[in-house]
Amino acid sequence: MRQRIWALLLVAFVVAGVHVKLAAAEIRKNYKVSPNKEMVKAFEKRLLEMFGLESRPRPLSDTLVSNYVWELYKKQDKLKGFEESNTIRCFKAQESSPEDHCDQFKALYEFDISGIPVDEEIWAAELVVYRKESSPSKGRHPLHRVQVFDVIRPASTEVNSIQRLLDTRIFRGSNNGSWESMDVLPAVQRWRSEPSQNYGLQVELASSMDASKPQHVRLKRSTEEDPDRWSQYEPLLVTYSRNRDSKIEVLSRTKRSNNGNGVKRHRKKGRKDNCRRHALYVDFSDVGWNDWIIAPPGYNAYFCHGDCPFPLPDHLNSTNHAIVQTLMNSANPAAVPRACCVPTELSPISMLYKDKYDNVVLKNYQDMVVEGCGCR
Repeated sequence: MRQRIWALLLVAFVVAGVHVKLAAAEIRKNYKVSPNKEMVKAFEKRLLEMFGLESRPRPLSDTLVSNYVWELYKKQDKLKGFEESNTIRCFKAQESSPEDHCDQFKALYEFDISGIPVDEEIWAAELVVYRKESSPSKGRHPLHRVQVFDVIRPASTEVNSIQRLLDTRIFRGSNNGSWESMDVLPAVQRWRSEPSQNYGLQVELASSMDASKPQHVRLKRSTEEDPDRWSQYEPLLVTYSRNRDSKIEVLSRTKRSNNGNGVKRHRKKGRKDNCRRHALYVDFSDVGWNDWIIAPPGYNAYFCHGDCPFPLPDHLNSTNHAIVQTLMNSANPAAVPRACCVPTELSPISMLYKDKYDNVVLKNYQDMVVEGCGCR
């Protein structure tokens, strides 16, 4: 319990931008007084608010995460859209009825997107399907065509269905498996404006190979296939969103220096007790959140601590205001406090977690890691 509260206290200090004025030894000494449960709940609530969550997610299942999601997480810094979006959500299709497994060339996918907050603007949406590796026939790989339709009106005993073509992908098989994505943004936008009219996506597959042979695009799980294996390759609806009420800044912003002229100053010289960055590893298992946070298991948050002595050395990355404040403090310590050692550069982290609807979410959180410290 103490370890959990200790981690919560440290995380709260960092994310709230509070200057840690006590050395680690002093904090441990003062920590002998056990905080009450109300304090712990207050810190948990503050952290969840920072993560944009109303309550602590409790996953409904321990199903394996799709390989596509892991690929997104690993290459997030190179994603074309991630600099315009701070949240990527992955939705699994609802289970289909047994009779739907008969036709391997058509599939109807229904997705529940009601869990997307109303203040998020969805600017891109894709349906991704897995293309298995295939062997060439007569020296050439077969040609595949996949089409995805928005079901405007489902079929009934009285009327035929009405569908709108959204996207078509034509490609050849290959020796390596890969994911194919199709644009379905118009359907998702329609579902958000008219939730009762969400009848899903119809996917149809055609191939240049013999129709009696199995296809190489995974639309459905075979009856004998292990569910955990299928969960790694099943089709997904992926949405890219950003908050409407806040401006999302690109990732490169967090690497800049805040010293006023954009030039980083040397910070390795000086006494050890001067303002500098200290190690602080946040382990989500210590906080008890490793059951819903998939990755990372923890991260190096760091914190700033140390003296801002008079006169302020150049390597302490001080502002002109901090220099003036330090001069005034040296003349009249009772009237003006010393400049404080605070973070001057911060960078983001990305978290992969399951929300309360059991959907996998990849979210970028700004200003989570201290990259540089200075006197302010």
